[in-house]
Amino acid sequence: MSIKNEFKKITSLATVSALSLAAIITPGVGAIGTVQDGAEAARGQDQTGNLFGNTGVFSTITDVLLYVLGAISVIMIIIGGLRYVISGGNSANVTAAKNTILYAIVGIIIAILSYAIINFVLASFTGDGGSGGTNV
Repeated sequence: MSIKNEFKKITSLATVSALSLAAIITPGVGAIGTVQDGAEAARGQDQTGNLFGNTGVFSTITDVLLYVLGAISVIMIIIGGLRYVISGGNSANVTAAKNTILYAIVGIIIAILSYAIINFVLASFTGDGGSGGTNV
C-alpha cells in the first residue's frame, strides 16, 4: 500500500475519533429526552401524534395482528379436528391431524405471549408502569 492511502486511513480514523470524543465530552449534547420526544421530532405533518396508549398506532397494529393470528389458529384447530374425524384410523393421518391441532394451540400461546411482551415493552417506553397504556 502506498503512503498516501495509509495517511488517508490514519486521518479519517483520527477525525472519527476526535468527533466521537467531542460528542462524549461536550455537556448538554446527546440523547436527552423520551421516546415520545424522538417520535414527535420525527413525525411528519400528516402523521398521527398518538403512537402509544390504548388508541395508539402500536396498540392498534398489535390488536389487529393478534385478532388475525387468533382467527387463523381457531380455523386450524377446526381443520385439525376435521382431519382427525375423517382419518379413518390411519395412523399417519391421525398423527398429522394431532400435529395440526398441537401447532394451532402453540400458535395461540405464542400470540398471547407476544401480546404480553409487546405490552410490557410499550409500558417500559411510556413509563406508565404496565397499567394498560396511556396516551402520551
